[in-house]
Amino acid sequence: MNRKNVFVRLLLTPFAFVYRLITGVRDLLFDWKVLPSERFPVPVICVGNISVGGTGKTPFTEYLIHLLEKQYRVATLSRGYKRKTRGFVLVNADCTAEEAGDESCQIKRKFPDILVAVDANRRRGIRRLLALPDEERPQVILLDDAMQHRYVSSSLTIMLTEYNQLYYDDYPLPAGNLRESVHAAYRADIIVVTKCRKDIKPIQLRIIEKNMSLMANQRLYFSDIVYHKAEPLFPSERLHSCFLSEINKDEDVLLITGIANPQPLIELMKSHFDNIYICEFPDHHSFKQLDIQQIDNRFGKMTSSTRKIICTEKDAMRLKSLTYLPDAWKPHLYYLPISVKFLFGHGDNFDTGILKHVLSTINIQQKRNVKN
Repeated sequence: MNRKNVFVRLLLTPFAFVYRLITGVRDLLFDWKVLPSERFPVPVICVGNISVGGTGKTPFTEYLIHLLEKQYRVATLSRGYKRKTRGFVLVNADCTAEEAGDESCQIKRKFPDILVAVDANRRRGIRRLLALPDEERPQVILLDDAMQHRYVSSSLTIMLTEYNQLYYDDYPLPAGNLRESVHAAYRADIIVVTKCRKDIKPIQLRIIEKNMSLMANQRLYFSDIVYHKAEPLFPSERLHSCFLSEINKDEDVLLITGIANPQPLIELMKSHFDNIYICEFPDHHSFKQLDIQQIDNRFGKMTSSTRKIICTEKDAMRLKSLTYLPDAWKPHLYYLPISVKFLFGHGDNFDTGILKHVLSTINIQQKRNVKN
């Protein structure tokens, strides 16, 4: 950390102390049962973090959907960040990012058979889902980015922390990126270190585990991001999906990112292409006409006949619905899907634990129903 960053952090430390005090008091009120936390009659799995953005919650939620949807009726519930609607919305295949948020649209597009809902009030959202007819009612609910929503008592909490910004080395807002004190990690049943380096050594894993001071009931896993074939956003007969390695290294490529931490993706693209142009925007960025014009100006300067525009999957959800997206982009525009991969062969162990939790929670509830 350079001297300037150290000075800024010291300057913001008093504000971070106040923020930590406020969030700490709130947590104590929930721990002491002063503030109510509601438990529901289905498995409710929370995927969250205690830091701001960039830990990979959406691909991890998709991993859980892949795991569970073959056996159970699954629903996801999130806030629908940056949507322009209010209240509870049940997402359908035609929903736009403005109506439901980019992540919810992405999940519904990839998993059309599950329920996808958005509601800032998670308790209300769960109640609305459980009020659906018997044949539609979800058997498992996945809460995306809900670790701070303690009015819901999740049956299982999975906390994500990024390898390059581990929570125990961070500070509360605004001096750092933590939404809560590091002690909030003790609420997690499972902690997953995401976006690990591919050359990570076992000794590094042991150091991380030691620094976390895990409780006896907590489990720790390590994962990485897998990049798949680039897919055309507007498919046609002459546009096909392709791995980055299949694209000529000297081809002109324009990368558009509107995610919390684009650095791993930027480094990946630079390793594949010599002529890479980057248009970087804030997380969940709403593309305005001026943004599109600036990108188009950069695109117009690219000279190769097979030039490509590549964006993230979340950005694709926002770009596709724009009425002012240039037609000239459509034969060149691709998005890059990603997924989660557990390291050291621990995926089977993780999967078994999740399935066991869901089954046992359902069985316990069925026994209660019989008694009542």
